[in-house]
Amino acid sequence: MELEPKDLYEKLEFDKVLNLLERECSGELGMEFVQQLSPSSDLRFISQRLLEAKEFKIIIDKRDPFPLGAYADVAEELRMLEIEGYVLPEEGLRRLNVLLLFTRGIFRFFNPGRQLAYPALYELIRHVIFNEDLIKEIERVIDEDGNIKPDASPELAKIRRHIQSKQRDLDRQFRLLIDEYRRKGWLTDNVESFRNGRRVLSVPSEHKRKIRGIIHDESATGKTAFIEPEPVIEINNDIFDLEQEEKREIYRILKALSAVLRPYVPLLRTYRDLIIRYDVIQAKGRLAVKMKAEIPRLVEKPFFGIIQGRHPLLYLKNRNLGKKTVPFDLRLLGANRILVLSGPNAGGKSITMKSVGLMQMMLQAGLLVPVDPISEMGVFERLYADIGDQQSLEDDLSTYSSRLANARVFLERADDKTLVIIDEFGSGTDPQIGGAIAEAVLNDLNRKGAYGVITTHYSNLKVFAFKTKGLLNGSMHFDKETLSPTYELKVGRPGSSYAFEIASKSGLPASVMKYARQRVGKNEKAVDELLVDLQREKQEVEEHLVSLKQKQQEIEKLIKTYDQAFRELEYRRKKLKLDAKEMALQSTAQNNRELERTIREIKEQQNLERAKEMAVKAKEERKKLAEEVVSLRDNIYLPDEEAAAEDKPIAVGDFVRLRTGGATGKVEAVDKKSAIVLMGDLRMTIRLKDLQQAKTPLNVQQTQSIQADVDRAAAFPLKLDIRGMRYEEALKVVEEYVDQAILANANGLRIVHGKGNGTLRNAVRKKLREYNFDLKVSHPAAEMGGDGVTLVDLS
Repeated sequence: MELEPKDLYEKLEFDKVLNLLERECSGELGMEFVQQLSPSSDLRFISQRLLEAKEFKIIIDKRDPFPLGAYADVAEELRMLEIEGYVLPEEGLRRLNVLLLFTRGIFRFFNPGRQLAYPALYELIRHVIFNEDLIKEIERVIDEDGNIKPDASPELAKIRRHIQSKQRDLDRQFRLLIDEYRRKGWLTDNVESFRNGRRVLSVPSEHKRKIRGIIHDESATGKTAFIEPEPVIEINNDIFDLEQEEKREIYRILKALSAVLRPYVPLLRTYRDLIIRYDVIQAKGRLAVKMKAEIPRLVEKPFFGIIQGRHPLLYLKNRNLGKKTVPFDLRLLGANRILVLSGPNAGGKSITMKSVGLMQMMLQAGLLVPVDPISEMGVFERLYADIGDQQSLEDDLSTYSSRLANARVFLERADDKTLVIIDEFGSGTDPQIGGAIAEAVLNDLNRKGAYGVITTHYSNLKVFAFKTKGLLNGSMHFDKETLSPTYELKVGRPGSSYAFEIASKSGLPASVMKYARQRVGKNEKAVDELLVDLQREKQEVEEHLVSLKQKQQEIEKLIKTYDQAFRELEYRRKKLKLDAKEMALQSTAQNNRELERTIREIKEQQNLERAKEMAVKAKEERKKLAEEVVSLRDNIYLPDEEAAAEDKPIAVGDFVRLRTGGATGKVEAVDKKSAIVLMGDLRMTIRLKDLQQAKTPLNVQQTQSIQADVDRAAAFPLKLDIRGMRYEEALKVVEEYVDQAILANANGLRIVHGKGNGTLRNAVRKKLREYNFDLKVSHPAAEMGGDGVTLVDLS
């Protein structure tokens, strides 16, 4: 996105938004990335970033803890690790381990349920594989505080055991010497200390010749000597030698670990970049929660459709002060592209204008904005602004000269994908001349198809906006009774400056105000009042047209609803009639035996004429009833005449019926000459020439959906056995199992973990506590497993 002038971030206070975003980051790398954020014109890029921020805002609103906290920059460690033979120190390994732990936590966060709930966030890691062995290798060597573990290698464990043994010998020998020398009065009150890394005794200077050993130091006053007694010198030497061996072994361990990690430096950089990306998204989500920001509907072309918009920084400031921020609506319809905003000083014109520019920059930088979600905002390729005093002594530019310089740049580069923000348009020179130049610039910007919001006090610009297609007046509402601003934006009508009224309220003498009114003249005042009246009438007409369109749309919806209801009612009426006829047809079939019996009796009585008469009559009645059933079936299931006239071929998903009967089903597959049709619970292969199109049954979708839910819940296993698993493996398995149980609406889970030392039982308890809704957790009776089984009630 092209921005002009260079200090546009400061002019629109976008830099302050970035500073707020930076404070929400967890690490320095995220903070550095935030300061590099800039608006983009790529719609796909913007949409992706907004969806990520929106999903993280949902995570925060749901209080679903995301596993990301403070982390350090590991760029130097990764760079040095690439050097063959370089040994990474303990602190560097600890930083890498923190990075890996956060990465592992993020991968585990996206269980199947969260993958569906947060698809944009999951997409970031979907193609990345986490290497669990890297954490194992590091944690085999160092602990959580970054210190080398005592059992990092068998040799190190042996050396440290020897050091501890020597330390105990040293303690024992020191206690004996201290007891002896203290009885003789050869020690100070402090008794002992450390000098040059050696444990020494604090001895008054007058007794230092009485104790055999090495004098390592003396106090500043010279009254105390620090002596290493002769009996412990050899022990201290042994400890020193062991400590040197310990250092060499630690170096060897770190060198071996560095060699193991070296091939994975590219993968570690990928993990680092993921942490940075999630950190920035997390910051966006946190800031959005504070601003009550949302994702508007994105429009590919430039467009203004802001509903309930608020200046982000003003909203945060007012919220801290307990004050209300008045929202504004800015929706330019039809050919209108530029809003000419007028009204009194301190009425909110500049804040509203800056809000539009700032929110546009935030949106195109991938930040959620404080608007109603039904708002529609477009994408611009250029954003130009002329705000505040831009005079320059170095460039020999006055305020008005700088404005003209900006106008020249805007006119040279502006097109139909440009957003122009100008404050106090035309000011800085003679009002009549400045107004004329401003009108000419505005005319050219409008001719180029630019979009914009400008503020002005000039009447000629209000008149020009009223007469010119593409321009629209707007004003900040002003209470005439109290002579105070309401900060409400009114699109469609210009605003008066209320200069005389405000000046009178400020206490200027009446004689001064009378003189001023005479100097202004009646014509200019009349034009201003007439313009306001005309614009108000125009706005009322437009609002009436909008109301009529809305009512027309509502009527059309009612007609569609009525038609649908009528069709459903007619369907049900015919279906009931069909059911009755089919029952009657079945009844005649059941009566066949009775009829045959009667005919036999008549034959036996030699009354053949009567038998023939009854048989013909029964046959005609059955034929008539069958024809009515077929007719009703055709009316209900066959397509409308218009649809049938198209004679479209049968395709997968169509509803069809047999040409020779009333059975109706859904096509699951189509071959060259046949189709697989699902009829009720039966799946049949039928030739295409024996099938014809049928209407869609009204209740098919609902039945299938309900049945699918029931089948899924019924198929879910209510028992999980994790005996024999490792602690980490058990955590993962339990999490996936409970997530699937929630999705399947299952209840009464039984997790078998055994008794043992309680490690797996603790793992189950820990994982269940992570779910932020009430779970009833208990154990069955002793004969049913007792502490070796955990029961989970999800109801």
